[in-house]
Amino acid sequence: MEFRASHILVKDQSTAEKLYERVKKGESFQSLAAQYSTCPSKSKGGDLGWFGEGKMVAPFENAVRRMSVGAISKPVRTQFGWHIIKKTGVK
Repeated sequence: MEFRASHILVKDQSTAEKLYERVKKGESFQSLAAQYSTCPSKSKGGDLGWFGEGKMVAPFENAVRRMSVGAISKPVRTQFGWHIIKKTGVK
């Protein structure tokens, strides 16, 4: 199984929670990713492309696996920081 997701990666939980609230209120996920994410994917609106099982760190992959397509996660912590994840596909 493969997944497709976008994310906004930030260093601290407080920033992640504020951005999550902004996304939930209707602000553009892609615009917020481009502006705030610390990941190089910010240049693509946070898009990480397609990835198979075992390609992402476990907390990130587990969150994506549980989500439905189009859903946006509450902040998820990994060793890289705090992620707000938007699942954009599964195949």
